[in-house]
Amino acid sequence: MMQNKVDKVILIASIAGAILITMLLLPILNILFSVGVDKIFEAAMDKNAISAILTSFEAALIATFLSFIFGVPLAYIMARKNFYGKSIIESIVDLPIVIPHTVAGVALLMVFGRNGIIGAPLDNIGVRISDSILGIVAAMMFVSAPFLINQAREGFESIDPRMENVAMSLGATRTQVLMTITLPLSIRNLLVGSIMTWARAISEFGAVIVIAYFPMVAPTYIYSKYIEQGLVASAPIAALLLIITVTIFVFMRIILSRWRAYDKD
Repeated sequence: MMQNKVDKVILIASIAGAILITMLLLPILNILFSVGVDKIFEAAMDKNAISAILTSFEAALIATFLSFIFGVPLAYIMARKNFYGKSIIESIVDLPIVIPHTVAGVALLMVFGRNGIIGAPLDNIGVRISDSILGIVAAMMFVSAPFLINQAREGFESIDPRMENVAMSLGATRTQVLMTITLPLSIRNLLVGSIMTWARAISEFGAVIVIAYFPMVAPTYIYSKYIEQGLVASAPIAALLLIITVTIFVFMRIILSRWRAYDKD
């Protein structure tokens, strides 16, 4: 009787999962097979499209790097220390995930725009953030940094603090423990967080288009093509970007899966 109940649960779960997977996969497969190889090749020859894609990649890499530099130390503090206001800091970290992205763009523009509280003084000395690669990076970092911070924190929390304490009791400094124990044992979480941060940054549109319509990133260029020329003109570029990003993402996931298998062996 128990076996039959378990089988029913698994069957229902499998059906529900299959429906969700279909909903996720169908639009992706449809755009790839509907566009055609010739149209995708034409999109690859579009200098403006390639420039927008390269701008997306460049800005996303910078945003990921900055998120790593500033986010990993924050994640370490949150994982290792209890302090007054910690729950507030946790909420602030997760806030960009729940804020509508156009709202995030407006908020960033009011800070980093030419009349913003930070943007105005910088503009006076010749540093412009809005409508520049700096504005794109700021928008991408704002929406994607929480993924890296949360993954890094999860990795740090999975390490027994007693290992660090033993090492320090034997004469190692906190920095030495961090570099030789904590970070190496958390490297998978850091890598996963970096990949997710980069992927989220690449896909950002709402915040970017508000603070920096130019230079165009790939989502902005695709949107511009759709508004000006419709689905026929925008779909091939969307398919090209999809192929590139999915290829990179799958390649990184394969590396992670082999790494996991290696660790188990």
